[in-house]
Amino acid sequence: MKDELQDTKDFLQDISDTIHYFVRDNVPGDLVLTCQIILKFIFLAGLVCLLDFLFKILVNTIFKNFFDKEKYPVLKSIYQSRITNSIVHLGTLSFAESALKSVFWRHPKSFEFLGVIVSLGIIFVIAGMLFRVLTAFRNYFVIKQDFYKIMALNAISESVKIFGIFILTVIGICTIFGIKGGTILGSLGAITAVLVLVFRDTILGFVTGLHVATSKSMKVGDWIGIPKYNIEGNIADISLLTTKITNFDKTISTIPTYDLLTTEIKNLQVMSESNTRRIKKSIYFNINSFKFLTPEDIERLKEINLISDYLEEKSKELAKEKENIEHKNKIINGKQLTNIGVFRHYAQKYIENDPAVDEKGVRMVRQLEITPQGLPLEIYCFANDSKWERFEQIQADIFDHLLVASKEFDLQVMQVNVKV
Repeated sequence: MKDELQDTKDFLQDISDTIHYFVRDNVPGDLVLTCQIILKFIFLAGLVCLLDFLFKILVNTIFKNFFDKEKYPVLKSIYQSRITNSIVHLGTLSFAESALKSVFWRHPKSFEFLGVIVSLGIIFVIAGMLFRVLTAFRNYFVIKQDFYKIMALNAISESVKIFGIFILTVIGICTIFGIKGGTILGSLGAITAVLVLVFRDTILGFVTGLHVATSKSMKVGDWIGIPKYNIEGNIADISLLTTKITNFDKTISTIPTYDLLTTEIKNLQVMSESNTRRIKKSIYFNINSFKFLTPEDIERLKEINLISDYLEEKSKELAKEKENIEHKNKIINGKQLTNIGVFRHYAQKYIENDPAVDEKGVRMVRQLEITPQGLPLEIYCFANDSKWERFEQIQADIFDHLLVASKEFDLQVMQVNVKV
């Protein structure tokens, strides 16, 4: 191997000398040195580019034979992220570094300067390869559909890129000026507080990304609501600094990523996955319309199928109870049925018999605290279809019916009149 390398060096030296003497014999004296250096540089750069091109074709052709992402997802990820190109670049630059001495052995000053340039190139290629490795991991998780690991990797990769650029800058300065890295890094202690302040959002975004990924509380594509910003939509992207949300009105909202950790977030995706969505809405009734039901009212309401059995049973129960009550002709004495109470029972039976209401979820009709607008009667249940359009239809059908049905019970629905 050493003999082959020595032969290569001798070959390059021969070409270098040929260029050297050709320029010396054919170029005016003042331009000889400049032309020799330029032509030798062009020769070496052309040789490096040619080798880089040929090896890139060879390596990528080999990888294309393993292009089946089902059988070789790792190789597929590596190929897509172009890590192979970085490996080829690194190899050709290493060759250029070893060939410099042979090509510029007659020009030691140029050799030192070009050596610094090649070293910088190697540093940038290594940095680019590390970034591409992160991209390869991301491509692999995309193939595996592991979105939580993708979020964690996004947070890590963005942080690595930012701090990597900073470290790369330090190494580059050290390489160019020949400064020891410890000298520069040692002086950073004095400005630590400034760096923390500058990278505050980056650090918070990094921590948030890891938290979201490990807790698996949300992922790209989830339907979320953020009451603080009055936002509701699907997560389009979670990056280190910002999170994009596609709202249902087709607009895009952007919030700081660290808000996912510090702000109340409602993840509504579970409703979509379970294909159910909660209905929680109230009807306000005028308290002045509440009354006890007379026997005539009860007989009239018995014609309503959903509550006929209930009213029959209650009538017998109340009649038996009143047998031992004094002043039983006074309607207020003893237990009595009220129009609001019977309507509440009717509403309960109605949602229990509605095929559009999920029978496995909670189905409840309850009274809430009295307000200046009246008594709220809340309907609490779950629609068995989470699609927005269908959900609104189910909810509207329930309340359309109950609002009109309340008239049968002589109940008055409250309305708010707005003066324009």
